[in-house]
Amino acid sequence: MRGTLPSPETKLLTVVGSRRFSSYGKMACEKIISELEGYDISIVSGLALGIDTIAHRAALKANLHTIAIPGSGLDDEVIYPATNRNLAQEILQSGGALISEYEPDFKATVWSFPRRNRIMAGISDAVLIIESQKKSGTQITARLALDYNKGLFAIPGSIFSEASDGTNLLIKQGAVPITCGDDILDALNIEKKVPENADIETDDTLSDAEVKILIALAEPITKDELLRMALLPIEEISATLTVLEIKGHIQESGGKLFRK
Repeated sequence: MRGTLPSPETKLLTVVGSRRFSSYGKMACEKIISELEGYDISIVSGLALGIDTIAHRAALKANLHTIAIPGSGLDDEVIYPATNRNLAQEILQSGGALISEYEPDFKATVWSFPRRNRIMAGISDAVLIIESQKKSGTQITARLALDYNKGLFAIPGSIFSEASDGTNLLIKQGAVPITCGDDILDALNIEKKVPENADIETDDTLSDAEVKILIALAEPITKDELLRMALLPIEEISATLTVLEIKGHIQESGGKLFRK
């Protein structure tokens, strides 16, 4: 192992899929992982080209811990594929980890990739299949997840796309269909956070105009910036700001409006 493992409380989600991904698969992978930002989840994948790479990069962008399990040793010179050696360094620099059962200087072989899949399935709480044909290495990981009594999730796809044949089949066989980050949180029994503006939007003492302005003031901005957002007519914004200041919801300091 190189790098840092997450805490024992962290949920580990293995994300795998086809090397020959579609634009739909890429967008789905990035969307779902981005929606997990702020939760104690580590994204596990195999550092391979395709969905693995997309999953690791999406995790880094969402400030999530990520673990890469390549089909090679962990010396810089042998990490495979060579095009992802910079990605491996980014994972380490972000506080993530690289794991392999092979000797540090072991060079990847045809058989080392399917063999490492059992580690990805074994260390995770659940496995998410993004895209997969009916016969692929991804299906091996899915079967291993079931063998190890792990959660098995899959992204539903078009009936006209071969890239989704495997995932649609898995859903028919009982895999949990995933269409958003909330589905992952529900399946892993992770308590969802209250949305940032939930208290504002449900406050019956605020008018619709007051709610719009308070949400716009999530960060301090000038009055001119607020007017440029064109949330409301200028006259209504000015009047509403006065009311909010009287109520004690906002204040002005240093030329900027603050939400209290």
